[in-house]
Amino acid sequence: MLSTSLTPRSPTPPSPVQPVVEPLLERAGVTLRLKRDDLIHPLVSGNPHVSGNKWRKLRPNLRAARAAGHHRLLTFGGAYSHHLTATASAARDAGFASVGLVRGDELADRPRNPALAAAERDGMELFFLTRAEYRATLRALRDPDTARATTDRLTARFGPAHVLPEGGSNALAAHGAAEIVTELADLGPRDVVCCPVGSGGTLAGIAAALPPGARALGVAVLKGGEGYLESEVTALHRAGWNGRTFPRWEIDHAHHGGGYGRITPELAAFTDRFENDHGLRLERRYVAKALSCLYHRAAGGGFPRGTRLTLVVTGAPGPCD
Repeated sequence: MLSTSLTPRSPTPPSPVQPVVEPLLERAGVTLRLKRDDLIHPLVSGNPHVSGNKWRKLRPNLRAARAAGHHRLLTFGGAYSHHLTATASAARDAGFASVGLVRGDELADRPRNPALAAAERDGMELFFLTRAEYRATLRALRDPDTARATTDRLTARFGPAHVLPEGGSNALAAHGAAEIVTELADLGPRDVVCCPVGSGGTLAGIAAALPPGARALGVAVLKGGEGYLESEVTALHRAGWNGRTFPRWEIDHAHHGGGYGRITPELAAFTDRFENDHGLRLERRYVAKALSCLYHRAAGGGFPRGTRLTLVVTGAPGPCD
């Protein structure tokens, strides 16, 4: 069960930490605590779409956009993208317009799902790209040789804008995520800080900020990301920390549940049990997958006895949970 020693309140950074009392983990000699970044959203808008790592990653980008004189944000996401809903809400509250480029032109004429409907309610103008164009555009943005020309092409088509990559993960965002570790002042050699991985920005920030001996574990929430996600994290390190790379981090690719946005019956049952036992609703497309990974690894002896796990609850349940 969740410890009752900390009562959630109207939060200000740092976000609170809550221990979890769990017999399975105790038998494995492992302790678990939750870094409750899902509680920081009232600082932005009171809107759960802007909770957790979305708030940390968007905040430095909003500052940079304003400093550059922009009045519009442009970004990318799939049909169930938390990043799109978060960007739309944060842009609205900061006085920016927003544009979302959505993967899949077949979605343009379909009824909006709750995530896209929420983005549109917050003023985001949605454009639906073919999957081929979407992939090619993101690939060109990631390539230093074509990034500038691609940004110019996008702003010529959609208007001047501060362009955010898919998931909002750029060097600014990674530095925002690094604040998670600075708030965990007691980390040491027995600690593993865990987070879900969609685009790599949160893991990159955590890994870059770790003290000696501590480790980071990312849990991929998309299928087929082996190698690709590792290269994304490494690229963010080099871009954000003057060419440096960092050790003591890894990505688990075995708990994505079949792909981005997918929730298997097994994951749903695990999440239901956790929520019933601990009285805490979980965001299922990211957080529940990472938590399930920790339980499975611990049950299989995947952590040395005495390990302390800190799971970053990167967001609150959204409109599709």
